[in-house]
Order: sequence, then C-alpha cells, then structure tokens
Amino acid sequence: MALRDTSLPETAGPAPAEAVPAPDAVREDPRPGALDPAERGRLLSGAHHDPHALLGAHPVPGGTLFRALRPNARAVSVVAGGTRHPLGSEGGGLFAAVLPYPEIPESYTLLVTYDDTEQEVHDPYRFLPALGELDLHLIREGRHEQLWQALGAEPMTHQGVTGTRFTVWAPNAQGVRVAGDFTYWDGTQYPMRSLGASGVWELFLPGIGEGARYKFEITSRHGHRFLKADPMARCTEVPPDTASVVAVSRYEWGDAQWLAHRGDTPVHQAPFSVYEVHLPSWRPGLTYRQLAEELPAYVKDLGFTHVELMPVAGHPFSGSWGYQVTSYYAPTPRLGSPDDFKYLVDRLHQAGLGVIMDWVPAHFPKDDWALARFDGEPLYEPGDWRRAEHPDWGTYEFDFGRTEVRNFLVANAVYWCQEFHIDGLRVDAVASMLYLDYSRDSGQWEPNVFGGREDLDAVAFLQEMNATVYRRCPGVVTIAEESTAWDGVTRPTDSGGLGFGLKWNMGWMHDSLEYVRKEPVHRKYHHNEMTFSMVYAYSENYVLPISHDEVVHGKQALVSKMPGDWWQRRANHRAYLGFMWAHPGKQLLFMGQEFAQGAEWSEANGPEWWLLGDDYHSAGDHRGVQDLVRDLNTRYRATPALWQRDTDPGGFHWVLCDAADDNVFAFLRFDAEGSALLAVSNFSPVVRDAYRLWVPDPFPAWQETLNTDDTRYGGSGVGAGAPGVPFRPKDGFVRVTLPPLATVWLTPVP
Repeated sequence: MALRDTSLPETAGPAPAEAVPAPDAVREDPRPGALDPAERGRLLSGAHHDPHALLGAHPVPGGTLFRALRPNARAVSVVAGGTRHPLGSEGGGLFAAVLPYPEIPESYTLLVTYDDTEQEVHDPYRFLPALGELDLHLIREGRHEQLWQALGAEPMTHQGVTGTRFTVWAPNAQGVRVAGDFTYWDGTQYPMRSLGASGVWELFLPGIGEGARYKFEITSRHGHRFLKADPMARCTEVPPDTASVVAVSRYEWGDAQWLAHRGDTPVHQAPFSVYEVHLPSWRPGLTYRQLAEELPAYVKDLGFTHVELMPVAGHPFSGSWGYQVTSYYAPTPRLGSPDDFKYLVDRLHQAGLGVIMDWVPAHFPKDDWALARFDGEPLYEPGDWRRAEHPDWGTYEFDFGRTEVRNFLVANAVYWCQEFHIDGLRVDAVASMLYLDYSRDSGQWEPNVFGGREDLDAVAFLQEMNATVYRRCPGVVTIAEESTAWDGVTRPTDSGGLGFGLKWNMGWMHDSLEYVRKEPVHRKYHHNEMTFSMVYAYSENYVLPISHDEVVHGKQALVSKMPGDWWQRRANHRAYLGFMWAHPGKQLLFMGQEFAQGAEWSEANGPEWWLLGDDYHSAGDHRGVQDLVRDLNTRYRATPALWQRDTDPGGFHWVLCDAADDNVFAFLRFDAEGSALLAVSNFSPVVRDAYRLWVPDPFPAWQETLNTDDTRYGGSGVGAGAPGVPFRPKDGFVRVTLPPLATVWLTPVP
C-alpha cells in the first residue's frame, strides 16, 4: 500500500478537494528551474541544514515558486484563495511549480494525492521558526532553566495553526529529520532546519498532536544515518519499545496548601523520617493511580514524613531499578502516563507526605537509540575515552564541562521539582562524579589544572544545580549520596560548599551494621564502631540510610544480618531501629524492613506482604516490628529533641559511651527549649538490673516512653522500671533495668 500523508487529521484544514475549482481555472508554469544537484542531493539524503530555503514558497521572477517534498505521492497541488494549482514532479518525491502570485499567499495548503487517498494539509515549510531568539541565546549560554519548554516536542498553535514544534540539540549533525508513526518511520518528508550556532534544529509540523510517536533521524558529519529518541521527551513508549511520544499535560493539582507550607521549617530543623520505595515492586502490578490509593495511606499510618522513590525517569531495563536512565524528562510509562504520576505525587501531598525522588546525573547507558554519541559524535559524554567511560557500570559519564550538557541536567532537576511538585532530589553516586580517579588506575585519568584528582567541572555543575533548584523551587531539599570525606557537601555554595541540604551518612551505616552483625560476646571489641559517628556527626547535615543497597546482592535483609536465633534477630532488629531513630540525623528505611522481612529484596516480587497475614498470632512477630516503627515515628515527630537540633552539637550529650563490656550505649538529646530525651541501648542478650545512668539536674523525674522489648512488639516484656512509676534521680543518677537486646527511651515527667 502506498504511504499516506497523515500530517493533519482528515477534519483539519480548508474545504475538501472536491469543493476547490478545477486546475484550469488559472495558468501556471509547472516546470520551474531545477534544483542545484548538490542541494538536491543533500536535501533528499537528510544532510541539508536549511530545507526551508528549498521547500515551501519563495518569490522568484515571474511569480512564486512552490516546492513540496512528499515521498510516494502521485500528485501534489497548492490550494490558495480557493484555487487549486498542480505542481510538477521533479522526482525523488519533490514537486514544484512557479505560480503567478506576485507575493506569497498569506495562507495556502497542499492537496496531496496517493494511490488510495487524497488529503489536504498545511505546508510545514511556510512557517517561521517557532523558537524565539531569547530561547536560543539562553541555550547557547547554557542558562535556560526551563529548557523543556524550548526543546523537545511542544504542541502549540503557531501562526494560527495547531501542531507540534519539534526541536533538538545536535550541533555535530549534517542534517536532522523528524520520523514517526505519521511517516511510517521514514524521515525523508520532514527535514529540520538548523538555527545557527546554537546547534538546535527546528520544525513545526501542523496537525501532529498528542499521542504521536516520533524520533529524530540524524545524519552525522560522516554521513551515517540513524534514529534517536528525543532527549527531552516528556513521554515515551513502554519498553522494550523506544519511541518518544508527544504529550500534553491536563493535570490540575490539589496540593497548593502543601506547597505553600512545605518550607516553613528548614529541613535540618524539622522531623524527617523517610520510607524508601521501589514503585514497580512495592505492590507488583499496580499503576501510578492504583498506588495512589494504597501507598499514601500505608506510609501515613506508619508515621513517616516522606516517601523516597527510587528513580522514576524512563529506563529501558527494569533490572537497573531505574539507575540507568535514557529518558531524563519522562516518568517511566510502565506504570502509567506523566499525569498519572502527578496524581500519585498529589495524593501523597494531600496525605501530608513529602516526595523525594532519586535522580541520576552521574552516568547514562550506551543504548544506541538514546543519548550515547547522540549526533554521531560524543555529545553528552566527554570526547576523551578516559573520562567518558564509567568503569563500574559499563555506562557513559556526562561531560560536566560542556555548558549545554550542564544546562540539560540543571534544567532537569528543576523540571521534576517544578512540573511534578517533587519535594526533594536524592542525587545518586555523587562520589563517582567528584573524583577524576574514581575506580580508575593510574594512566586512566588526568589530573585537573591544579594537579589534583577533583573533577572541577562536576563540582561546578553540582553547585549550579543546587543553587538553581533552591532559588527556583522554595521548600525543596537536595540530598547527596556521597560516601567519601569530601569537605562541605552540605555547606552553602556561597561559602564554597556543594550546596546540598542533606547527605547520606554512609559511614554510620557501614559501621553500625558491622557492629550489629557481630555476636554479642564479640561486640565489646567493636564498641567504637557505634560511637565513632559522633566524632563527625556535625560536619554535615546527615541522613542515616538503611536503603535498598543494604538488603540486596547477598547482603541480606536487615533482620537477617543479626546474629542468634529468630527471637534474638528480631530483638536486635528492634534495638537497632530504636538506636537509629534516637541518633542525631534524619532516618531512611527501605520497604520490607519496617516489618522485619527475612529475605533480601527482589525487584520481581517486592516486599513479602504475606508475612503480615490475617492471623495476628501467626504474623505477630512481623506485625510487632511494624507497630514499633509506627510508634518510633509517632514519638519521634512528637519529640523535638530528636530532630530540632540535629546539626547542633549542643543538642547531644553522651551519658555512657565507654561501656564496651556491657554492650551499652546511652546519650541525651535536647531540643531548643532544653527539654531532653535519654536513649539507652543494651546490645547484650542479658537483663541489666538497676543500671546507673547520669541525668541532668533540671529534671526531677523521668518516665519510659518507648521500649523495644515491649511484648506488643514481640519482645520479652522486661520494663525499665515498675509500670507507671517514674524514675527519680538520686545524686544526679537514675537506676534503670535494661531489657535484653533492646533500646529504651526515657523522657522527663511533665
């Protein structure tokens, strides 16, 4: 079957062809001067930088030259002022004629005849560029903070006609064409024009609208031709299909109150307890909208303040968990449309929950249809192979020294916060960006201009990203996954820092997990692994992360890391969570660990919800841990001492840091008014009666407010003291019964 022109819906455009006067109503010369062979060759091969100079309507001696490129058409006519004018065939799908118009008609259409249909369409080559000079200037400068509004596929009305503006940055290309389901994936019909030094190519296609699938057909400087997905696509096909999709958002938000108040308290002075989720596997098979009916209620019931979503940007391989992104501006379509994802975020906000999203600017995969060697040359990646290849993941790193690439990423960070109302970006693999020699041997990297190993371009990018996000999106927080001792990760950029709001405390995570893995009899030799974190606790604004990375790939689930029989493992698990929630810093817990799932996380199966069963007695040990997490969050949020001075050394005081033989840790937390909480952890399996602990003078009596050994949580029921009887200090000390493998919280009696 012959190809059909579908660039306009059949209902669009002027009156049908039958109503147009016959061709003999006007006399014209159907044989204009032939195209220069070189120009013609470049045009038909997709290597012409200015197809609008050859196609469309142009004044010539004797009238106006009309030329159209319509592959597989039998005939093409121009319709202007109600009159139909046939164009002569020039071969190769080109049709042209000089018509007796002293000026180019203000509006005309093309009547295109194929073997089995005839359609009247607008001529894309009669339109002026639909991208303004200011946009191009900002793109050249690398300062277009809303880049998604300038590049990609933008449905619009241009010069009174509805359609879609296609724009793409491909500075090394000889030519770029638009191909899509509306051209049967042949780009010949729609070559784009170069907009000069910006490296941007543009074409407005009348009649193309929402839902159209497309790619860019690029001809490299070496003459190679290939299809690429749109780097700025806001919607994509469901993998394994890889086309970009023209999208229009019609979502109406209902979270204005949340946005107005989310930044009322600086994040480092506010409660911040995070539930980390892998959306596709949290409840396998649920869409964004179905998740919106279950996830907010579950997380709110457990008392968390925020949800952190593992990457939701488009990625071709589900086994990457989203950490190998190919579509930075499109939520993964596996779970629904971009508006469906907005609905999920909106519902979380309406439930009083913040939404953090994992963001991956450190690297991107090498898929030949995506960003890699986008226009035939290294573009998003550095040209130097030593810097382009990421040695750990078989991916490319971004060229942070190129202004347009930095702009692509900075605008992307703003995009998620602005368009999807994301409250925080957790930036993945920051350490791999900061060091030129990261995972590289000598000879595989070059020092910076000062002879150091720091990647100065990456530093500048992170500073620009953070400063821009905080300026444009009030109330948003950025969080660094940074595993080294880099100085100033959470220091403001105007003081020379990277400008993040928070940083994952990987040292605390590693050391504390090493400690609790040990049998209690050996823990006294590793006591400092639980106390060392306080040496540097106030060097940055920290989050304490028990993330997905710690419960996969043979690392075991949190409860399964613990030694002993099943009861002891659960007791250790509960004691550890009690210690973690009291320790300075914010908290993050990965799904499944809130009910002591014993198996490692699997992206194919998700959390083992069946462990919570309908029968409380058979599921009591798992429900008990879940109840503990709920109570930890509830008491945490109600106790400013646990979060208000997380970054202030005056908010912490060791009570007991050297009781290695007893496996006991005790410390005080203070709020801004001086009220306190005493946290005591006994990581020994023995009860310690009348254990002597110092408390400050102003408080005449203390009470137990949380005990991880409570029978409600699956514990043995050993209380810190007699029920309902306060602890009264004597000579500045209280005597407390320490339950086995448990954490106890005490607060002053009001």
